[in-house]
Amino acid sequence: MNRSPYEEFPYIITSEVTLRKIVETDLDRLFEIYSNENLFQYSPVMLKKNKETVKNMIGHFERDFNKRKEIFLGISQSNSPDSIVGVAEMFDYNSDVNMITIGYRLHEQFWGKGIATMTVNAMTDYLFNRVGVNRIQAFVLPENIKSQNVLRRNKFTQEGIVREGHIWKGKGIVDLVMYSLLKSDITK
Repeated sequence: MNRSPYEEFPYIITSEVTLRKIVETDLDRLFEIYSNENLFQYSPVMLKKNKETVKNMIGHFERDFNKRKEIFLGISQSNSPDSIVGVAEMFDYNSDVNMITIGYRLHEQFWGKGIATMTVNAMTDYLFNRVGVNRIQAFVLPENIKSQNVLRRNKFTQEGIVREGHIWKGKGIVDLVMYSLLKSDITK
């Protein structure tokens, strides 16, 4: 079962987290996330200081999905699905290799509660078992230890460091630690 992750917009529910489409009613929480400097210390995405810019992003999320470029999902706790606590991303899908890259960021108020770990687990389960991808990868700045721990808890393997191999907005050329998880890694 191989299909494009862009065939249908994901709606992923576990007992702990729900990953869903970001809608206009999420604007206030989304702005809190995208305007918090602490959340973008380790991110290639630039901080947003203007609420109108963030409002426009919601429309761009839909456009990027339709262009088969990127999938942005709101992360919420399953007991409160209307209030997002973070954003999950799936992007750079390569059908020839059957792989995709993931990313995530949480509102600072929800750090240290296991939500990022549960989110990555929900994404990998969805991508392996509903979409049928073979490889999921993530790139993390070397100093982002918490994110590396999230990936390790989800059985991702550190493949190495891409030295001065990426340009991240606001940081210039950076090293990135590359992690991956193969479908065969979880079926062993």
